[in-house]
This record gives sequence, C-alpha cells and structure tokens, in this order.
Amino acid sequence: MVKIGDVELGEFPLLLAPMEDVSDPPFRALCKKAGCDMMYSEFISVEGLIRDATKSVEKLDIFDYERPIGIQIFGSNMDSMIRATEIVEEANPEVIDINFGCPVKKVVNKMAGAGILQDIPRMVKLTEAVVKATKKPVTVKTRLGWDDNSIFIEEVAERLQDVGIQALSIHGRTRKQMYKGEADWTKIGNIKANPRIKIPIFGNGDINTPEKAALYRDRYGVDGIMIGRAAIGYPWIFREIKHFFKTGEHLPPPTIQERVAAAKEHLEKSVAWKGEKLGILEMRRHYTNYFKGLKGVKAYRAQLVQASKTEMVLDLLSEVEEVYG
Repeated sequence: MVKIGDVELGEFPLLLAPMEDVSDPPFRALCKKAGCDMMYSEFISVEGLIRDATKSVEKLDIFDYERPIGIQIFGSNMDSMIRATEIVEEANPEVIDINFGCPVKKVVNKMAGAGILQDIPRMVKLTEAVVKATKKPVTVKTRLGWDDNSIFIEEVAERLQDVGIQALSIHGRTRKQMYKGEADWTKIGNIKANPRIKIPIFGNGDINTPEKAALYRDRYGVDGIMIGRAAIGYPWIFREIKHFFKTGEHLPPPTIQERVAAAKEHLEKSVAWKGEKLGILEMRRHYTNYFKGLKGVKAYRAQLVQASKTEMVLDLLSEVEEVYG
C-alpha cells in the first residue's frame, strides 16, 4: 500500500499531474471517474493567494468526490509561502504540494517553479518552512535539475526527505529541456533504489500508453506514475493502464458515444464552474484529443473552437456523434 502520510493510495497509484489551465475541477471529475487515484490542483501562486486574487482563490475549490486531492502552490518568498500554506490548509486538501518544476519563463524568472533548481539550499529552506507551517502532508514536484550540468536530484531527494516531505514526484527532464526530447527515468529509478529514500517516489514524463506505464513501473521500480499531457482530452488513459496492469490486455478505445458524452460533461461542468464565456474558452484545448483519429473531424474542431454559446457547442457535439456513431 502506497501512502502519503496517512493518505492511502492503493498498491500502485496513478496520479494526475497539476497542469495550468487544465487540471481544474471539471477535468479532474472526468479523470476521477476514469480511475485516477490521486489528483492535484492547477498550481497556485502564493502571492496571488495572500493578496486574495480571484483567479488564485478559485483554484482552492475542491469537491468531496475528488478526494484524495493535493493543492499545489508555487512561490519563492519565505513569508508568502508560509502564509499561503495556512490559507491552503483551510481549504482542507489531503496534501499540500510545492511546485519546483514549472519551466515557464515568467515563473522561473521569479526564482519559483524550476527556477529554484538554481539554488538548492533555498529550495530546501522553503520546503522546510512549508512543512513546519502545516499539519498536512507536504509533497514536492520537481525536475532532474536546471540543465545537464546541474542535475543534483539524488541529493535534492535526500535533503527534501530530511526536512519532512512525504512524497516526491519527479519529471524526467531538466528545466532547459522544457518538454523536448525524451524524459530520462534512469535517474528517477536511481532515487527509488537509494536505500536512504523511504518516501514514495512518483515518476512523470512521456507516459502515454499502457505498455509504457507497465514497462517503466517494472524497470524503474517507482511507487506510482504521474500522468499529465496524455490525459488531456483522454481521461480514459487511467482505466486503460489499470486494465493492462491487471490483465495484460488492452481495453477497446472509447466509443464515439463515450467521447461525445465526456466532452459534453466536461463542457457543462466547465460552464457551471467558470461561467459560459470562460468555460467555453477553456474547453477548446480539449477537443483535439477527445476526437483524435476521427477522419475528417478537423472541420468540426474548427467549428467547436469558434462556437461561443453552450447550446451551439452541444449541438455540434451531437452532430459529431451522429456522423461518426
């Protein structure tokens, strides 16, 4: 049984990666339904939280059906991290996660996210401050290092464990790589094999098929796998991996009826949570994956990303089902 503190996650949990503008409650609902064991919120700016910024505060919304869930924060100022941790604790997630992995320039330039990988002692101090500021289990998500010349992840894992984190998720790329090239899981496996490491180690990066999930589970010995981009518009990745683990066989892909039903549910939850304008806008990134592989579907995708009313989108989705069903 894999546990983060007292939070039980099963024998080999599949986790949903925190993704900005993706891992919101509507999307998480679909991933949970498809078998995801543990989910994280979009990352939340600690500066936004302590200033009561609407966009940051909205990201604290969690629902009972999502549990267990982690809320992820990012920042670089010690006092802000501590104050934000206290605010997050009131939202009552199972876990508080610190983002030390986001490679985006506007985050990195503030020495937050993956930027902190340029200053490991500060990374450790910030983590220790968050651990001391909450009774919740604290976890960290990070990358291998800043660039190929500064990969200190084995040392980082030990030091973060020593200051009290309860699990570590590692994306197998450096910040310099962004999302290019292949994720290097060898170093993730080395950390798991380190006898000093007692906390769960979750691997992240490039898992997009059940075979790859099984291969990396067996080859690198990680405690669980975190899935990000492969779940966008395809929450079924979780059930497909679990079925493959259990049987060694592939589930048939989702039918057109399932795809349309999921897209409609996603849209309706998105509109209910964010309002019509933003809910429709933020759904647009998902349609490509919901209908991937359908011959000639590009014409419908073009219409879906231009539609501005819920009824229009629902009608188009129904049309897709009729044409391809």
